[in-house]
Amino acid sequence: MTTRRHFMGQSAAAASALAFPLVGGAQPKPVKVGVLHPVTGALAYSGQQCRMGAQMAIDDINKAGGIKSLGGAKIEAMLGDAQSNPQAGIAEIEKMNEAGVSAVVGAFASAICLATTQAAAKYNLPHVVDVGVADQIVERGLKNTFRFGPGYKKSAEVAVASLHALNTAAGKPARTVMIVHEESLFGTGTANLLAKELPGYGYEVKEIIKHANPTRDFNNIALRIKQVNPDILIPANYYNEYALLVRTLQQQKITPKAICSVLGGAASSYKFVKEFPEAANGIIDCNHWFNPRDKRSAELKKRVEAQGQFFSYEVFMTYTAMMLLADAIERAKSPDRAAITDALASSKFANHIMPYGPTQFVNGQNMGAQPLMTQVQKGDIKVIVPRDYREAEPIFPLKG
Repeated sequence: MTTRRHFMGQSAAAASALAFPLVGGAQPKPVKVGVLHPVTGALAYSGQQCRMGAQMAIDDINKAGGIKSLGGAKIEAMLGDAQSNPQAGIAEIEKMNEAGVSAVVGAFASAICLATTQAAAKYNLPHVVDVGVADQIVERGLKNTFRFGPGYKKSAEVAVASLHALNTAAGKPARTVMIVHEESLFGTGTANLLAKELPGYGYEVKEIIKHANPTRDFNNIALRIKQVNPDILIPANYYNEYALLVRTLQQQKITPKAICSVLGGAASSYKFVKEFPEAANGIIDCNHWFNPRDKRSAELKKRVEAQGQFFSYEVFMTYTAMMLLADAIERAKSPDRAAITDALASSKFANHIMPYGPTQFVNGQNMGAQPLMTQVQKGDIKVIVPRDYREAEPIFPLKG
């Protein structure tokens, strides 16, 4: 016979189980997150670096207790390969949606991000863009899309203003510019922005050369650079092409007064500096860069190097993008996509190693995001602009 006291006891036990679902060693359900990058194909190196950054962030989040507002739920990565092309990226978004991921982080290249964010929007799937710099990504009114880093318009504006400041301080020895860019959305968009910005500062853009991606021979382009003889060469390409272009210039003894990149694929790369120190020496780059004054930057760099890898912008951009997402899930107190989207939109995320300050999204773009200007000096990469983050005095021009 069930007594009232026995029934009340059962009710209390049930209420307790609902309030404290972890009693008895049960673990909360993990939060599934898509990690989507081009880990095969022409962009494989960058994609693999991005994936490493995402996985390091997930490890750190989980070791620190997971998503505390969800009872310590762990983040579980669903890895996707965009195969260095937009269509493969779209196919991976479809798989991730079917698997029930709560959000996606990726997908490195602008053209891929443009496709994956659009595909994710069909499912109201929040998509945090880690690197893709094309401003079209955040200009289509997609409520699901959030880019933590700066776009190429911001990067081009900062680059040209900073370059002009260096040139002015040196007595304006540089007056002519040549741009060499890869053919996709990233390179073409960056080149177009630079071509508009530079004349306003009094520079003559002598020529703009577009090349295929991939390109395995820059001899003809190098010869053209030699003929035009610009004071400043501005490359805008991914890692492999950037490294090969600069090495070809070195082999042919072509030395502009400055090589100044905007979002250069290799210029701010410790891998490039280590493998080709002479070709890299003196190169200036306006690019994604960590806050060198934050000791956590050096700590993360050491951890990456302990794995035999290089601390490239892909690593720390995707690491911080994943941290931004985890902060949003924490505040959303839910794996629900709509709740996470709302939490991202109202984000004030500031616990990061980037020189951005607190996050503030307007139409999906973090308004505080900014690139830093670096220069390869004595086998290392040092911030030269702005002064707040400066680690070394700039050397400009490289030749008289």
